[in-house]
Amino acid sequence: MTAALRALDGRTFRSLHRHHNYRLFFSGQVVSVSGTWMQNIALAWLVIDLSHHSPMAVGALAFCRFIPFTVFGLVAGVAADRFDNRRLVISTQATSMLLSVLLAALVLTGTATLSIVYALAVLLGVAQVFDAPGRQALTYQMVGREELPNAIALNSSLFNMSRVVGPALAGIVIAAAGSGVCFILNALSFLAVLAGLVAMRTGELYPVERSEPPTVIRGTREGLSYVLRSHDVTLVLVIVTVMSAVGFNFNVILPLLASNTLHTGPRTFGLLSACFGTGALGGALVSATLGRASWKALIVGLCGFSGAMLALAPLRSVPACMILLLLLGGSFTLLTANANALVQLDVPGHLRGRVVGFYLFAFAGLAPVGGLVAGWLVAVGGTPLAFGVAGATGVAIAAYAIGDRGRIRASLARA
Repeated sequence: MTAALRALDGRTFRSLHRHHNYRLFFSGQVVSVSGTWMQNIALAWLVIDLSHHSPMAVGALAFCRFIPFTVFGLVAGVAADRFDNRRLVISTQATSMLLSVLLAALVLTGTATLSIVYALAVLLGVAQVFDAPGRQALTYQMVGREELPNAIALNSSLFNMSRVVGPALAGIVIAAAGSGVCFILNALSFLAVLAGLVAMRTGELYPVERSEPPTVIRGTREGLSYVLRSHDVTLVLVIVTVMSAVGFNFNVILPLLASNTLHTGPRTFGLLSACFGTGALGGALVSATLGRASWKALIVGLCGFSGAMLALAPLRSVPACMILLLLLGGSFTLLTANANALVQLDVPGHLRGRVVGFYLFAFAGLAPVGGLVAGWLVAVGGTPLAFGVAGATGVAIAAYAIGDRGRIRASLARA
């Protein structure tokens, strides 16, 4: 039994065992991302309070948070291929910290308004859109190609472990001291990741093949050309784009599920979000243990996600919602971790940032529209309609993906 556990630990956490820089990065992110999730929950609940429980106001928050991905998503990928990724991530993390300090000051002094909150949400989104491709490209530099799927899955597990801790703490802090304290704690949490980034041994980073620094137009065109030549990458991006538009709108639906459908407060909202995060953490650890990306795991995640959405639609019980959110979270991570790794595995080094930028654009580029649509669906038919539309769309895209993979296998068999 001990030997089996050691072997499992060696497979699941091998990127942490083998790479000093990745251990520094991972440790800092554990603290920082928990703070980010506290801020996400506090921001949503702040908007609910300021808008007097308006579904459209929460949808507008999602629009503001993700519209930078629509506007700057492809440009951010070019920046990741053009500049030093470690320095880029240091800059974006420091900017996010300063914006959190400003948000905390406004809330604690009672001067925050919906328009100001929306404006800061846009600025936070701009920092995040440039941070994401730089951070993913930096992950490759820290661990190399062979262990990239493991590191991506571990990053996902970290993100979702924080999704358990952050919302649960946020619910308690908001109920006890208000949203402003969450923003202060998030600002302080950035110090951990900045310390890890500064302390890295730059000589141990894997070198990145770089051609002539790309311009925005030429760089975007080269990335798009690569994506269109790869059928698998194109299919992954289609799946992620569709699900992003209609299915990945938890930041809109969950606070409204807690406040409008279940008629509960911030503590239950935090608990529901933590349940989703617990399931997502489990899915991420399964992906890390598998150690390789696969279409089978992606399809299983997509089907599980869609089925859980459909099952959530009619529920009015907090315990039943908690159980299904565990399944929803696990399926979500299985889907996204495998999609991310499948896109990155065969990308030439000099195109990595741009292709990651396309993936992030697919993941969040339509999220502004999706957030508004989710808010409108809840306003029209409550959270049951929003969950039902998301689940039915997921079933349809899963059927398409299964059929497409079947056609490819049949074609290869005839060749």
